[in-house]
Amino acid sequence: MASQEQPPSLPPPADPAATTTLTGLGGDLLREIFLLLPSLPSLVRAAFACRTFLDAVRSSPAFRRRFRELHPQPLLGIFFDPDGPAIPAFAPLRRRDDPDRRAAVRRGDFFLTGLPDDDDDARPGWVISDCHDGYLVLEHIYTREALAYNPLTLALDLLPPLPDEFYEGFQGHYNGLDYHVHAPEECRDHGAFRVIYACHDDSRARAAVFSSDSGTRAWQVLPYSEALRTIPESGEREHWLTAGRIVDGFIYWVYSDEAAMLVLDTTTLHFSRVDIPAYLKGQTSMFRVGKTRDGVLCVVVAIEFNLYVWLRNIRDDGVEVWVRGQRFQLDDIVEDTGGTLEEHGQLKVVSVVDGVVYFSTHETFEDANLPCWFLSIDLEENALDMLFQRNYDSHVHPYIMPWPRSLVRDKACLQVEGAR
Repeated sequence: MASQEQPPSLPPPADPAATTTLTGLGGDLLREIFLLLPSLPSLVRAAFACRTFLDAVRSSPAFRRRFRELHPQPLLGIFFDPDGPAIPAFAPLRRRDDPDRRAAVRRGDFFLTGLPDDDDDARPGWVISDCHDGYLVLEHIYTREALAYNPLTLALDLLPPLPDEFYEGFQGHYNGLDYHVHAPEECRDHGAFRVIYACHDDSRARAAVFSSDSGTRAWQVLPYSEALRTIPESGEREHWLTAGRIVDGFIYWVYSDEAAMLVLDTTTLHFSRVDIPAYLKGQTSMFRVGKTRDGVLCVVVAIEFNLYVWLRNIRDDGVEVWVRGQRFQLDDIVEDTGGTLEEHGQLKVVSVVDGVVYFSTHETFEDANLPCWFLSIDLEENALDMLFQRNYDSHVHPYIMPWPRSLVRDKACLQVEGAR
């Protein structure tokens, strides 16, 4: 009888313990993978896929610093706040190749439905005073109430009225300036922020500071700072400071009649002065103050269809000076927009945030019915990005996505996790 061949034996089944899954990777390797994600919204989506991913992000401040260096916080859109009674409008940045950014906007309240109701529904009174670190500060034009609102987290904080002492002791004319909001790095992880309000009289300025985590919910009123400007013998004294800009924890107000800026350090709460290039004296509509991606103070000036960058550097002798930086010639935007230089009028700088300049064409000089183009340019990579087209009929506030508190392992997160 012929022998029958035995079928080849099958290999033994793999040891389940030897199988490695994505969730079984160590935290260090997961974080290296997360650094390859394209943007902060993509990281948020990935981190909440499972507890292992979330813990890998929350547990490493060093990873969060590296991610910020590689991936600047993205623009989600621009708020447009018209003069008079009207709800501020929001124009989202739409990108087909970035669905995570669109999802971040959908989950937020960018219609501002969470604001307190107005007494007259037909005459809404909330206007935006500042937009920074994920917060809006809004003031009511009729009641003078003020609040801080985060459209992403829906956190709303009604600010207490400024104390009477803030309005006392002024000399000559009193002029209120503006609110500014700032979330310092040491406060950002647990959702705290500061709001600063400033005023000036004929020659001095002062500020009041509200800290959301102070416990007292009271404004800290600073004394007047003396001799902050050259007092004219005659002429206009009422409005010698323009609207301020907050940059990396410092607020800069440009003098309307001097080649200088008033500066408030929001950490030390001390006022100082810094000069600006002399030819910018009285040209406050031409430029904006900001910082580069490396944290260097800069001024970006728009002259016709050119952007000029000035950098604040320290010489070998320790003296701070302005140094002429790069020039960006943007005449060729007509090829991208399909318009003409005559239709576009000129360029207008809107804001400078972490090395990105947001600017627009200004068709309203030619025809108020023509929509303007809103664009951005990365100063480091010289990359031009066309954002969208819209009428320039309002005050403009770019909204930059902040680092979400939910990705930080703070006391609040630990308490929630311990309750599960």
